[in-house]
Amino acid sequence: MQYLKSLIAAALSIAFTSTALAAVTAQEAQQLGKNLTPTGAEKAGNADGTIPEWTGGLTTPPAGFQENSLKLIDPYGSEKPRLSITSKDIAANADKLTEGTKQLLRRYPTMRVDVYPTHRPIHFPLRIIENTKKNAFVSKTTDGGEGIENVMPGYPFPIPKTGYEVMWNHLLNYRGLGWSARFDSYNVGSDGKAWLATTGDATYAWPMYDPKKTGFLKETESHWKVKVVYVAPARRAGEAFVVWDYPNALKQVRRAWQYLPGQRRVKLAPEIAYDTPNPQTAGTATYDDASVFNGAMDRFDFKLVGKKEMYIPYDNYKYTYFALPAEVTKPGHINPDMVRWELHRVWVVEATLKPGKRHIYSKRVFYIDEDSWAAVASDQYDARGQLYRSTFSFSTFSYDVMAPFFDSFANYDFISGTYNVNGLYGAHEGIKHMTEMPGDAFFSPEALAGAGVR
Repeated sequence: MQYLKSLIAAALSIAFTSTALAAVTAQEAQQLGKNLTPTGAEKAGNADGTIPEWTGGLTTPPAGFQENSLKLIDPYGSEKPRLSITSKDIAANADKLTEGTKQLLRRYPTMRVDVYPTHRPIHFPLRIIENTKKNAFVSKTTDGGEGIENVMPGYPFPIPKTGYEVMWNHLLNYRGLGWSARFDSYNVGSDGKAWLATTGDATYAWPMYDPKKTGFLKETESHWKVKVVYVAPARRAGEAFVVWDYPNALKQVRRAWQYLPGQRRVKLAPEIAYDTPNPQTAGTATYDDASVFNGAMDRFDFKLVGKKEMYIPYDNYKYTYFALPAEVTKPGHINPDMVRWELHRVWVVEATLKPGKRHIYSKRVFYIDEDSWAAVASDQYDARGQLYRSTFSFSTFSYDVMAPFFDSFANYDFISGTYNVNGLYGAHEGIKHMTEMPGDAFFSPEALAGAGVR
């Protein structure tokens, strides 16, 4: 406790002696851990009790949990829905449903939103809390929001003032050091038939959260790295790619490499970014739709609309860890029996395409969970301003490592009537969280060639 008080005192000193860097006032920042959770969510529940007070999160694994298990059991698995929403209930719940959710309910009589009791399991390691407190005083965006500086390993903007700040909290979302897993991705056509898009071995890592790291994140340091090697179907087996992202895409653009077995070489792959269609989604999503949003923000203006209560997928342990693809991929939409929805407060950010910039979306609306800072849903609009696509993340809380997990997600294309589900782990061993950061060599283009050989 004395150590934490010293850190706060040091941060306050910085705030008062360098006000140009202060992101929030001292009075605002002192609400962290009081009226606000240590990372910026509202502690209190809502007026009718359907959102409970945050009381510290899920700090004890549920009964039956086995240490080092790669498949987390559902701590809320015995619960029943308190509410089921169908197409006839849209009007009564319109203010709490994303536009994509409404569209699915209108289109498909079989679509249903089962709303379960809300839980707030999120909590973080002490070092993330301490650094977030320090960041509140000194972190800031640069280059019109497209870069950041003075960021310690934690959330940079626990009390956000702009849409860019909320999106940076999402991009730097703490998910532990990283994770690795074998996953399935399936596409479902307008005829209702599902087919395997890819099976792959994915490794995600966040070097900025390496406990060995001290000081501020530098513009030259990659904060996120991913490596994916496809093992199925046969036509894609052996393909692989690596991506490195940086804190300011205007000064250091995304670096990406791809290995194609037919060419027997690794090549730079700048197309793995922005609105390039992701081939594993059969045209239902772009590369920057992955994890709801990833990559650079320089093509859109991000406006903070505010915060509201909404029904979102949450605590989806059954879906993420145990469901088999055939149980998930139903005609038109994901099997509603597999999805748990809860009422949560979310930050709403509206991204509008900048004049002179190119992207297939003219507008995107993002919904970011206040407790985890994870983007949990988005609506994407075409050049005519019509709803084009929607993305949903099926988040869980990894109570074994004190980190949210939201890399199971789905992309719906309302023009073609198709959808993609990505990040199904039920048919495989599960998700292994890192205990130490891999060396740079693991994510190097040279290592990529060896990983992709078939």
